[in-house]
Amino acid sequence: MSAPELSPTPVQPVLLAGGAGARLWPLSRERYPKQFLKLTGQHSLMQETLLRLAPLGAHDPVVVCNEEHRFLVAEQCREIGSAPAAILLEAEPRNTAPAIGLAACHARAGGADPLLLVVPADGRIEQGDAFLSAVRDGLGCADAGRLVLFGAKPTATETGYGYIRAGAPVDGRVHQVLEFTEKPDRATAARYLACGEYHWNTGIFLFKASAYIEALARHAPDILACCEAAIADGAEDLDFFRPSAAFIRSPAISIDYAVMEKTAAATVVPVEMGWSDVGSWPALHEIGQADAANNALTGDVVAVDAKDSLVHATHRLVAAVGIEGLIVVETADAVLVAAQGAAQQVKEVVAQLQAEARPERLDHRRVYRPWGWFETIDAGTGYQVKRITVKPGAQLSLQRHRHRSEHWVVASGTAKVRRGDATFNLSQNQSTYIPPGTLHRLGNPGAAPLELIEVQVGDYLGEDDIERFADDFGRSATDAGTEGGVEALANGGDSGCSADEA
Repeated sequence: MSAPELSPTPVQPVLLAGGAGARLWPLSRERYPKQFLKLTGQHSLMQETLLRLAPLGAHDPVVVCNEEHRFLVAEQCREIGSAPAAILLEAEPRNTAPAIGLAACHARAGGADPLLLVVPADGRIEQGDAFLSAVRDGLGCADAGRLVLFGAKPTATETGYGYIRAGAPVDGRVHQVLEFTEKPDRATAARYLACGEYHWNTGIFLFKASAYIEALARHAPDILACCEAAIADGAEDLDFFRPSAAFIRSPAISIDYAVMEKTAAATVVPVEMGWSDVGSWPALHEIGQADAANNALTGDVVAVDAKDSLVHATHRLVAAVGIEGLIVVETADAVLVAAQGAAQQVKEVVAQLQAEARPERLDHRRVYRPWGWFETIDAGTGYQVKRITVKPGAQLSLQRHRHRSEHWVVASGTAKVRRGDATFNLSQNQSTYIPPGTLHRLGNPGAAPLELIEVQVGDYLGEDDIERFADDFGRSATDAGTEGGVEALANGGDSGCSADEA
């Protein structure tokens, strides 16, 4: 892809990496939403987005993400050699208008006024050259203070997208926005498709940081006040920037409702670029490679007399016989079976899981941590068995448990163990025992991943039975998404650590 000619004003990509993990459940979860999934190739949607932006030759990206996803964001950036200029953490998701407000205020606080190219991290664009060309076409208007959107040419009567009606041209391919419509019914979507004046709202924007701040000041001053205070009173935290609690006082509202539908400065660049927000299982079916019977099959799948279906297997053989128009998704702990036309109701399943406090909405059986991951293999009354993988050079927190003992058996690699006052190494097929109340730590001093089996035994095995004394990753009492509460660091000198596993 060739790089567009950039304007005199520097371009700052901004990735919006939030997400609730509801629409592509059970493959996506609240703590592992779709932007982190490798749905269409060797890279996740977020990684594909970062790689797509690289030919711009612009500044390193700024990423705005949920606080509990920060280590996932950092790890996925590291995997592809991307070094974000900043990772801004939302203590609570407040939708796109405040998230972009954080990025704009962060840029202005540093004395700069770049063009912000705001891109959702979970979308897909098949024609990268067309996208870069559209960005080039929007630079002039954005540099002049307009708010530029990018509208994808509709290819179907899609009712799950927002639509933008384009008016007269204002500068080359840039048109004035006449109308916004959010998720029309099928008859209206068909009329929009036939009309030719309407385009799907991609959620991609280009504008000066100062122009967006001015728009917030005019149309959503309460959002601006919260974002400015959150940046002014925020602080660096390892590789992240943690805005202050002022941010969670902001109204939760999209940029479309808060600003774009109210301002006369809204413009749109129509572009054919093979865009999808990958916001449903049928959308993934459409962009996947289908067989002669229009089946999109992923994983270990045997299909007999099946057609017009998506079958996704991750952990075992799935056999689909005599089915038509179905979605079948298998994971280690959940299976989804749905009609193609009912895909939007998957969110209702997630809502019911939340109402019942079911863990399947939050995590997969494999749970990722900044040091690696763990997976529950088996559990019963008084015991739990986990498989643990520790990345080279990483170590878990220094901790102890009051209610359980732990037995560690090394399957591969080398483990550095601190147990009480003793420190020693274990190699393959060696083991150790951690009694209740014993200070301990597990690390990987080697160049290969450390794999071990952990057997927990005790009268209480909850994740809040962790008392931390030190942690390499700065995890604190502000961490969200813990299963069993929060306990302060036992040394009393830190703000506390979340009681997630290790």
